[in-house]
Amino acid sequence: MDCTLRDGEQTSGVSFLPHEKLVIARMLLSKVNVDRIEVASAGVSEGEREAVRMICRYARQIGKGERVEVLGFVDGRHSVDWIAGCGCRVMNLLAKGSQKHCMQQLGKTPEQHISDILETIGYAIESGISVNLYLEDWSNGMKDSPKYVYQMVDALKDCGVQRFMLPDTLGIMNPLQVIEYFRKMRRRYPNVHFDFHAHNDYDLAVSNSLAAVLGGVRGLHVTVNGLGERCGNAPLASVQAILKDQFHAVTSIDESQLNDISHLVEGYSGIAIAPNQPIVGDNVFTQVAGVHADGDTKNKLYYNDLVPERFGRKREYALGKNSGKANIAKNLEELGLELTPEQTRRVTQRITELGDKKEIVTQEDLPYIVSDVLKHDAPEDRVKLVSYVVSTAYGLKPGANIKVEINGRQYEAAATGDGQYDAFVKALRYIYRKYLGRTFPILHNYVVSIPPGGRTDALVQTIITWNDNGHLIRTRGLDADQTDAAIKATFKMLNIIEEKQ
Repeated sequence: MDCTLRDGEQTSGVSFLPHEKLVIARMLLSKVNVDRIEVASAGVSEGEREAVRMICRYARQIGKGERVEVLGFVDGRHSVDWIAGCGCRVMNLLAKGSQKHCMQQLGKTPEQHISDILETIGYAIESGISVNLYLEDWSNGMKDSPKYVYQMVDALKDCGVQRFMLPDTLGIMNPLQVIEYFRKMRRRYPNVHFDFHAHNDYDLAVSNSLAAVLGGVRGLHVTVNGLGERCGNAPLASVQAILKDQFHAVTSIDESQLNDISHLVEGYSGIAIAPNQPIVGDNVFTQVAGVHADGDTKNKLYYNDLVPERFGRKREYALGKNSGKANIAKNLEELGLELTPEQTRRVTQRITELGDKKEIVTQEDLPYIVSDVLKHDAPEDRVKLVSYVVSTAYGLKPGANIKVEINGRQYEAAATGDGQYDAFVKALRYIYRKYLGRTFPILHNYVVSIPPGGRTDALVQTIITWNDNGHLIRTRGLDADQTDAAIKATFKMLNIIEEKQ
């Protein structure tokens, strides 16, 4: 049972609009194909009522009306009437699963609480509503007051409850306790259907869910992306993958939809998926180390059963200082680019340099890096940058000291300007005027952007248009640093002019 729209909405700061709930519910039922969805708590608001009505109407249209469930309370007829009025046919009734909660929160004896529960269940069944029963704080109940738990189940197991849903409400259990408690419940009540509802306070929600399966549980509660109160619930994608791969369990879930539902809920909830979140995180199918990429080309040495295609994704090879030639080759192959070994080496070196600057390099950057590396610093360049220093300080004009090589001879100059690049160009103009007796082209236009596609933060693209005696020259530079990108564009222009000379 997926509880994203009920328990998941108890995540701090998360509130779904009615139409958002409908979109999520439609995908869970018709594409992800979960067995059941819990979509709301009875009596919360008019918006909640409208959401439940829309979801139930849709579920009936596709023949899955009995899969929609709403949390109800031991409040006489109120919750039952609210749920029935929305067109929902299943109520998950919240009762107390520990003696402490019963006597201290409700201020009632177990007998009084049982009497109230029986009254609500009886009215629900008369109204045509199926009832599942939550025993809230069941984990503490088994730990501190097991006789109370048994008293509750003994009294309620034959009154028409379909499922007893046993929550670790405060997330206190470990897998060994889960196995122990569920085996006790199964031995005492072999014909009762038990669900388990885990919370993740100790980062054990997934482990505890699997332990519950070992203990004989017949239903598990999950949420998309592990949303839920405090540290959240067991994530749907993780539980599904482990059930299938580690337990060889057969479920109805369409795994190819798990990535899409996770990102849909991420967008509506505003809670970002961690990059290293198993199955659905951005990084989980990305190889960083070059040795891993190399192994993947040699009989898939670094693959496991969690192949990305299974979840509607694909394997990627990160570009950075740890990439190595194998990662670069994989990305070039993906883009259909063929380079010589020497060209690949130079591209790898450039990506490593960007990685040392903590720049994030994406596959979208790669064509621009290849173009830049193979065109810049070519042996035939007649004008080369030997070295430079640019500086800026509060209250002082930016300055530049440069050394360039023109047709085999080196020249140095210094200048100040209105910006670092302006100072650099003024120093170049000085060299051309004093040492070469030549005019320097006039800057006509200067545009800074990221490369087309707008999906990189590793590179800056600078496109500069120059006016050389009435002739316009347009050049482009690419670098992680804006000033460097502009300098590269400038030297491309100077080499074009030098070739004409």
